[in-house]
Amino acid sequence: MDRTAQLTARRADRDIAYDPPPAADSPHAGAARVLEENWTGTSTVPSRGLYPHQWSWDSAFIAIGLRHISPLRAQTELETLLDAQWGDGRVPHIVFNPSVPLDAYFPSPDFWRSSTAGRAAGAPRTVQTSGIVQPPVHALAAWLVHRADPGLSRARGFLTRVYPRLAAWHRYLLHRRDLGGAGLASVVHPWEQGMDNSPCWDAPLRRVPPAPTRSFRRADLDHGAAEDRPTDLDYGRYVRLATDYRDGGYADGPSLFAVEDPAFNALLIASEHALAGIAQELGATGTARHARAERLTAALIDRMWDPASGMFLCHDVRAGGLIPERGVSGLIPLLLPTLPRDIAATLVGTAHGPHFGLGRSTRLAPSYDLLGEAFDPHRYWRGPAWFNTGWLLERGLRTHGERDRAEALREAMLDLAVASDFAEYVDPYTGKACGTARFSWTAALALDLLHDFEELMDSKGGNRE
Repeated sequence: MDRTAQLTARRADRDIAYDPPPAADSPHAGAARVLEENWTGTSTVPSRGLYPHQWSWDSAFIAIGLRHISPLRAQTELETLLDAQWGDGRVPHIVFNPSVPLDAYFPSPDFWRSSTAGRAAGAPRTVQTSGIVQPPVHALAAWLVHRADPGLSRARGFLTRVYPRLAAWHRYLLHRRDLGGAGLASVVHPWEQGMDNSPCWDAPLRRVPPAPTRSFRRADLDHGAAEDRPTDLDYGRYVRLATDYRDGGYADGPSLFAVEDPAFNALLIASEHALAGIAQELGATGTARHARAERLTAALIDRMWDPASGMFLCHDVRAGGLIPERGVSGLIPLLLPTLPRDIAATLVGTAHGPHFGLGRSTRLAPSYDLLGEAFDPHRYWRGPAWFNTGWLLERGLRTHGERDRAEALREAMLDLAVASDFAEYVDPYTGKACGTARFSWTAALALDLLHDFEELMDSKGGNRE
């Protein structure tokens, strides 16, 4: 019985128990129950209703949490995703479950037509996927999963099997997606960056003529309030971009929407460092990957650091120049260990200043500038606080020695995760739950933060609740 089953089973059903066993209503058990409910047998859906398939960066965050209760399940999560990788190296942002009805989610497999429209790019024939990508958290997740149980990982050949796929994924991003010529990866759709509806995309999206509303049906409105979701106008532009990309055979090149994003590239850099660790574990040298990560960090600073804003800004590849909107994406490079000290200190100040209010007016950093004209505390990625960006900021604060601030953020994330029933996102001021409840990456990252607390208490000889 793995630890997920132990945590979610009734007390009488346990044949392996903790000493003392976690209380049935403990945050640890509650988070594990969410992951158990959303487990399909080979992967974890973000939520049963709104997101009934496997999502790319969701699975990476989910694996990071799962490693603490079932390293085998965490490995399987990543392996299932990478089994759907395309021949050109891309990892698709959705892997569709064929048992889910087509009308349960849009865009559905019959929209993407991956096995036919993506044939030239090497789309798999035995599984249906989308044709776009999401942020590359996967190598970082794989390295953390390996370290959770190195013996199991080595016995199963986990890193030996995933390393070539992760390397191909990075090659795709660094070569096919270097649309700006600066060595950084570009996203060609707002869904790729993961922060779908951010005001940072408003200016480049205005170039995109929307698809007629009659040409698509929004299944997301069946599960969420319209005032919390993207507008029909924005959704029409998303559909137009995806349609054009599909009809072009998913070939990467000039596009109406091409943006270099700081979080996407920071996660690519962090994963390059992780790939270096994986290479060393497999007996190779990680020197070239560390060097590449350093070059990418320098390019990120040169291309997207804005001293006047005190943070990184998105770079519009097609129009040229920075997009003058402050999104939480611009704080995520704090995750990088070799960020210059003055830039790291400025990012910490910006996160805790009036634009994001972290630890002052807000407990979790909002997804968008509190003082921005487009700020909305409830609308998707236009202001609400998300737990994955909170987790990345918490890691970044610890990386740069801000332990007290990191601990305050960790405590806030755990409090709000439990109080909101592991909500998809929350109002940054009040902590009110938004989106769907019992969301997988919220539960998974809460588990990771709880595990940190347990290690800390063990090291100090403290008592766990």
